[in-house]
Amino acid sequence: MQLYNKLSAKERADLIEKAGKDRLTLSFYQYANIENPQEFRDQLFITWDKLDVLGRIYVAAEGINGQLSLPADRFNEFKKHLDTIGFLKGIRLNIAVEQDNMSFLKLKVKVRHKIVADGLNDDTFDVTDKGVHVGAEKFNELIEDENTVLVDMRNHYESEIGHFKNAVTPDVDTFRESLDIIEDDLKAHKADKNLVMYCTGGIRCEKASAYFKHKGFKNVYQLEGGIIEYTRQINEKNLENKFLGKNFVFDERRAEKISDDVIAQCHQCGTPFDVHTNCANDACHLLFIQCDTCKEEMNNCCSENCKDIHALPYEEQKALRKGQGNSNDIFKKGRADHLPYKKDLRNIFETLKVDKI
Repeated sequence: MQLYNKLSAKERADLIEKAGKDRLTLSFYQYANIENPQEFRDQLFITWDKLDVLGRIYVAAEGINGQLSLPADRFNEFKKHLDTIGFLKGIRLNIAVEQDNMSFLKLKVKVRHKIVADGLNDDTFDVTDKGVHVGAEKFNELIEDENTVLVDMRNHYESEIGHFKNAVTPDVDTFRESLDIIEDDLKAHKADKNLVMYCTGGIRCEKASAYFKHKGFKNVYQLEGGIIEYTRQINEKNLENKFLGKNFVFDERRAEKISDDVIAQCHQCGTPFDVHTNCANDACHLLFIQCDTCKEEMNNCCSENCKDIHALPYEEQKALRKGQGNSNDIFKKGRADHLPYKKDLRNIFETLKVDKI
């Protein structure tokens, strides 16, 4: 019985191309009590592999978090399967704003300690006592209120290419870093300000809203379904779009355009640009923003050193990598020291001071 992906990304891409079928990219999450995550994981893989589902799905005792794609003509079959699972029956599926048949090229269903790495001890607070969920219309009203502090719960490289107007965008590499920072900087306004949060699809705000209520915040709100659902609603209801730029996504597309605004810049030359790429040097793979001109001049590399290495014959590159781990720069995601136009984040925490908003 096959319980793991056996095809390479290239082999899968070739199969998708030959099939000639449109695929849907979507995401969903649900907090629930799963008694045997490994068994649940195996059952999902067996069923979804037969449906030609591809993606990255995390299963834990606390629930499921999935980003995936599947043939559009099998969507109803997939939905019917979800409805056979008690805690997933009728779940909202966030359909991607922009579709790409190659958004995912492998099916990975993994058992994790948590479905989002939040670093929290869930036994210390009521994770079900969440903030008020609001749709796009109410969200637009709230963020125009002078008593609202709007906080982006995503990482710096996500908000760099797109965020809501007037949002606080913390200088963090991971979700867990932002929680204590926000709590500390807003501690004097737990009762007199609306704390409104948003993220990509809503999952990070689910836990964060309960955490901040536990910390004493009285007026906590979260954008239902995140940026993805917000975009669907503003288009469906013809509402004003208050999101600027692109929504970063964790698949091969890397981003969805929400507005025509370009709010970022190429990290190598400074020209307005908002497309992320990974350095082509296999020993680096730094995620950064690179315009088309720099991509051609630098051969899709982040530095002259990486460019020189990438130009070597494959076997020489492989020999250089032998015994070496990933460069520490890979974790900097656009903030490596050698990028002359990386976003200046030195004082961004200061924007969390309410009197400066």
